[in-house]
Amino acid sequence: MRIVINGFGRIGRTILRQILTLHDHRDIEVALINDIAPLETCAYLFKYDSTFGPLPMPVETVSSGLQINGTTIPFCAVTDISTLDLSGVDVVLECTGKVQSRQVAEHGLHAGAQTVLISGPSEHADITSVMGANEAGIGTARIISNSSCTTNAIAPLLRAIDAVHSIERAHVTTIHCYTSSQPMVDAPRGDLARSRAGAESMVPTTTSAAKELQKLLPEIGARTSVAAVRVPSLSVSAIDATLQLADAVGPSPKDFLKNIADTSHIIGATDDACVSRDLRTRPESLIIALPETIAVDDRQLRVFGWYDNEWGFSARMIDMARLLAARDA
Repeated sequence: MRIVINGFGRIGRTILRQILTLHDHRDIEVALINDIAPLETCAYLFKYDSTFGPLPMPVETVSSGLQINGTTIPFCAVTDISTLDLSGVDVVLECTGKVQSRQVAEHGLHAGAQTVLISGPSEHADITSVMGANEAGIGTARIISNSSCTTNAIAPLLRAIDAVHSIERAHVTTIHCYTSSQPMVDAPRGDLARSRAGAESMVPTTTSAAKELQKLLPEIGARTSVAAVRVPSLSVSAIDATLQLADAVGPSPKDFLKNIADTSHIIGATDDACVSRDLRTRPESLIIALPETIAVDDRQLRVFGWYDNEWGFSARMIDMARLLAARDA
């Protein structure tokens, strides 16, 4: 599979880190990286990462791009990738976070790539798809949104539970680490709470997952509310879900949830008393914390789960890219 990474920010760099350090991805060729930041800056931020630590292989800059462990990946800095020749590229991973129009979303296709996969919610995609939720419905779509990290955590879980014990209604709160959308010190933002220093306070706010869930799973989404609390933590987020079920979950709700995890590479589970730091670099979209499971009157179920909002989401970007490339082969 040949891919292009357009935008070498948090997700773009995490995707490349996984491709280079995990044995499962040796068949992936990164044909090009595009980012408007200076090459030397991109190399430095890839080599030294505050979340995942230093890359365990040498990183250098050469005239044509990034040289990593002796292999050179071409690098360019254009604002419009439609000016490039991307013939033979299976998937453009659109990781700039700046797809503000359908015209911008189509740039990779105009350059000759088969498909564009957007690393976030987008109104300009042909379809929004999440692994474990609705990937079977992609069809022939050429511009696909991979939705958000939180939606990737919630949607597969709700779909799996609803398939066995129909969900009558649900509320999910994501306890989310701070991101670059928040200021480091108090500064004006459209959302007053988000104008406060992200590393100093817990910040109640909204999440795109509420709207995204209704796109992905309309029937479940219509019965589910979603809220967020941003917390002063660098990495790994969580969901806390309360579900009202149509029928009894049975005497062993933990076994029911563990069975979901055992039959999925998207959802994991742990019986250990973990804290957020323990789940860093876990590749699943969600890791259910089984000790936190609570059932009330057999039909009300509380599910708590962790997700590495960068590493897990990047793993799903790669999974989705593989699915799209295989479709077009």
